[in-house]
Amino acid sequence: MELRPWNAGQKLNGASQEVEQLFKTHFKGLHAYAYIILRDSHLAEEIVQEVFVKLCERASGINIQTSLESYLYRSVYNESLNHQKHEKVKARYRTMMSRKQEIAEQQAIGGDYPALETRLRLALGELPQQCRTVFLMSRFEELKYREIADRMGISVKTVENQMGKALRILRHKLKGFLLLAIFLLTNILKP
Repeated sequence: MELRPWNAGQKLNGASQEVEQLFKTHFKGLHAYAYIILRDSHLAEEIVQEVFVKLCERASGINIQTSLESYLYRSVYNESLNHQKHEKVKARYRTMMSRKQEIAEQQAIGGDYPALETRLRLALGELPQQCRTVFLMSRFEELKYREIADRMGISVKTVENQMGKALRILRHKLKGFLLLAIFLLTNILKP
């Protein structure tokens, strides 16, 4: 079927053959345009298809004031931006729910602060001397590895190794208290 020329202000005929022909004619260009915005080929394809589904559903009620091609590109642009906004809202929701879950877990363990603090102090006391010194300088004095190495007269690589060792040991000794331990390490136990 040959498409008739499009005039501004003309209504789209609801004939599915006409919409199908529009789809075949403009899909590649619209897909490329959506891909530029979304950087995802599959998603770009879905967006273009969604634009044509909406076009088909509302065909008889649409009054296009620009060229049909401009209308299609503007529709793909708007649909792509709407999708991105929706994804941002979903990401913020996931972040919020994750934070709520962390807070709930911390509150559930909340009554065990004294027990955790005791376990943490014991675990720190059981670290080898150099390992403990490196850990305390890094976490409580907030020194960079280079500064720790200079103060202790050891290499930065040794500081990295000692820090990794300290974290492995503490992680093992504080199983079940990990979130609360992180909170304590950053807030409560600072001298």
